[in-house]
Amino acid sequence: MVRDYPFASFELKKNIVYFEGRRRELVDDAVCRAVLKLLREHNNGEIIATDTNPYTPDRTTPDDFNYGHHLKEFDVKFVDSNKAPWAVYDVPGGGNMFDRYILSGVFQDADEVVSVAKMKNHSFMGITLCMKNLFGLPPMAGPRGRVRTYFHHAIRLSYVLPDLAMITNPCLNIIEALVGQKGKEWGGEGRVCDALIAGDQITATDACGAHLMGHDPGSDWPTPPFRRDRNHLLVAAQRGFGTIDLKEIDFQSEVEPPLAHFDSDIDETPDIIHTLRRTACEQGLFYQDRKKDMIDKYRNDFIYMQEGDVVWHGPDPSNITSHREFSGTRPGSALWLKLVDPNESEGERFEVYDKNLAALSA
Repeated sequence: MVRDYPFASFELKKNIVYFEGRRRELVDDAVCRAVLKLLREHNNGEIIATDTNPYTPDRTTPDDFNYGHHLKEFDVKFVDSNKAPWAVYDVPGGGNMFDRYILSGVFQDADEVVSVAKMKNHSFMGITLCMKNLFGLPPMAGPRGRVRTYFHHAIRLSYVLPDLAMITNPCLNIIEALVGQKGKEWGGEGRVCDALIAGDQITATDACGAHLMGHDPGSDWPTPPFRRDRNHLLVAAQRGFGTIDLKEIDFQSEVEPPLAHFDSDIDETPDIIHTLRRTACEQGLFYQDRKKDMIDKYRNDFIYMQEGDVVWHGPDPSNITSHREFSGTRPGSALWLKLVDPNESEGERFEVYDKNLAALSA
């Protein structure tokens, strides 16, 4: 494998929705092609694109995925991050949520990473830009992957995203905002913005993108659009990975905010979200306090905990597709998923639950 190559992460989904002649939910074809063209013009080495696909039974990417023809035009190889080989990557300086993650082996040889994302609101994270785009990297397929809900979870995801950003540290971050989407990541409302945002530091780039959406990049849960989870950009900045202070960013723009009216949709009432966040923290701390007993009973299994009870355990939690349906008579109480690893190899930072629980009680 040639080491001197850029590595590009694009959004890859089968459902294609258009608004005013442009893709509404995915990176526009013109931008995708332009990025690949410029990368190829400035690099004769190997260029690789990657993503994961949760929408097929075996979680592998079909041959006819939506931008495959653009990759072929510029001799860009596609690697499915749901397929081996994988490798373990430590978060530099220790993780925000986990100390290490299993990702595709291609990152071991990649000299640079590029993240290209759509400008959208997000039901859970408030906004989805270049950092949220990295959530497509962790494998979901067994035996070493994690189901989507392991990381895409109340409390965890706001810290997982900065971890992934710190591991990959993209040198080029491009937000495609020719057409954006308000409300949520899938099925929202189209917004014509006619803009492109690019930067060399992912936290700062996304902060500028959030600003252009009309959001305060320094705000936090429960301030909209961060109605459900903490602001992952703020978490990254508080860790010292980039800044969200526009005064500290060399930010040059030909457009003024807001590019259009953006906001996340209201999915649950504030009371329910508060309860979900509190009970998620409580389950994580309950597990930590009773870790020895959990290991004795459920060693190397995944467990779902709710209100102090193990409500499910087994080797593969992917058959539980809906937390809301599985919650049964306790819909306001969070389900918390954990691999019962005697060695705690992933290095979960349980102090995150302590800090969030204290903030919820303040």
